[in-house]
Amino acid sequence: MTERRVDPLTGAPTWVVGSRQDRPNLPESGCPFCVGGVEAPMPYDVRSFPNRWPSLPDDRCEVVLYTSEHELAFWQLPVAQARRVVDLWAERSAALGGRSDVAYVLVFENRGTEVGATIAHPHGQIYAFADVPPAPLAELRAGEVLDAAPERLVTAAGGWQAWVPHASPYPYAVRLAPEGDVPDLPSLNASGRDDLAFILIDVLQRLDRLFAVPLPYMLWIHQRPFDGGEWPRARVHVEIVSPWRASGVMRYVAAGELGSGVFFNPIVPEDAAARLRELG
Repeated sequence: MTERRVDPLTGAPTWVVGSRQDRPNLPESGCPFCVGGVEAPMPYDVRSFPNRWPSLPDDRCEVVLYTSEHELAFWQLPVAQARRVVDLWAERSAALGGRSDVAYVLVFENRGTEVGATIAHPHGQIYAFADVPPAPLAELRAGEVLDAAPERLVTAAGGWQAWVPHASPYPYAVRLAPEGDVPDLPSLNASGRDDLAFILIDVLQRLDRLFAVPLPYMLWIHQRPFDGGEWPRARVHVEIVSPWRASGVMRYVAAGELGSGVFFNPIVPEDAAARLRELG
């Protein structure tokens, strides 16, 4: 069963996907993303393919493999390899966004068992939505994502900046955006893609150095919808957030926050930015 439902009280959409209940949590043997595995029978550099256990119907969920090397973190990729990942993100965004049944393309990654990743091989995913989801829609309506105050700036690379948001609910969060009005991944020129690859490596390395262990994180990229609308305020940007507030210590979201919609962050954003700057 795959069905989109909307809560009549809150208006929040939810996909009910009964088929995903039967998906395997961990591979029974070997890694399906390594060369020779079920999802990568032939050698590859970067690769994308439809998810066998999709959350959305009609081949609108894809897996993106960053490298054939199983043990690498994204920040351990050579810049040229990270650029290939950026190119694949842009290519698949354009291809999926060109479909008549797709209005929005979300590129994302879950890294670490704490955020639900079941396979350690470096990879991410892409969801292609029939309409613009609430989170990016709220940003598009607000119309501003660049708030890189000097005290919260972490690093910069060419035309990209990375900073800690002013009011993130996550203990450690970094936002990355280009300085120009680039609306989506396919619109990034060659230098913009190079700079994105470089700054992603930089920021993710800092995050792993934060507690001297691989940091669980969630990464997503918001970009202009592919529904044919104007969306003049759209600007592509990357969000990276971690649920850890200290090494191995989760920052749990509890009833007082979920029930109210008001969040309480134990880490001062300016302090987080200062610490990440020091780890360069």
